[in-house]
Amino acid sequence: MFKQPTPFFFEHGDQVVILLHAYSGSANDVRMLGRALERANYTVYAPQFTGHATDDPRDILTQGSPEQWWRDTQQAISFIRQKGYTKISIFGLSLGGIFATAALERDPLLLGGGTFSSPLLPGDKSNVAAMFVKMSRARLVKGSFTPDEQRAILAVIPAQVTQQLQAIELFTATKVTAHLHQLQRPFFIGQGGRDELIDAEVARQLRAQLTAQGLPVDFHWYADSGHVITVNSAHHQLEQDVLTYLKTIFNK
Repeated sequence: MFKQPTPFFFEHGDQVVILLHAYSGSANDVRMLGRALERANYTVYAPQFTGHATDDPRDILTQGSPEQWWRDTQQAISFIRQKGYTKISIFGLSLGGIFATAALERDPLLLGGGTFSSPLLPGDKSNVAAMFVKMSRARLVKGSFTPDEQRAILAVIPAQVTQQLQAIELFTATKVTAHLHQLQRPFFIGQGGRDELIDAEVARQLRAQLTAQGLPVDFHWYADSGHVITVNSAHHQLEQDVLTYLKTIFNK
């Protein structure tokens, strides 16, 4: 057993940033960014998606689903509103960006937000399934599973994760991308140019689509960075770019 990451809630100013993590990730994906925003006097909340951050990678596949993670997102926003906050923005890394975008499409009271390395449009490549199998193998070794149990679990995970990723793609296409015209606030897009998990060009395509519909887009391309721009070599610049963006949406 090893200590699993936990959600975080940093209460400071009256302006709130909700941060959603990546597929198979945890609140630790966005903790560094959360601390930077906290230092700038923002209140920051990072929940964790159902099935994530447990000792058993199968929990993501059996407990999680796009519909459940959308409910998790709505619950995160409700939690912040129940605390009395009204000035709220929402961002997400990869998978989290899909649900942040869905929230921005449907909730006119959100003041803004956007995506970090998020596959909102179909791309030419995806190494997410392979990443999940590799992550699962490492997590099972650290856990309390016997070698035979590990082999049995790893034998079925590839088919299960492929099925779940297909469900995510369908949800994204029909419930999120199909409603991009409903976005009404300036939208932030951050993307690493050397993304090893998804097709980085999807970010440029998203910018073009949103710009064509007249939406202001705050676009940032981190040419030498990989997928997880919240923690890799891009993180310092990303933090500054998000802070600059937040000033524009909150101080109007």
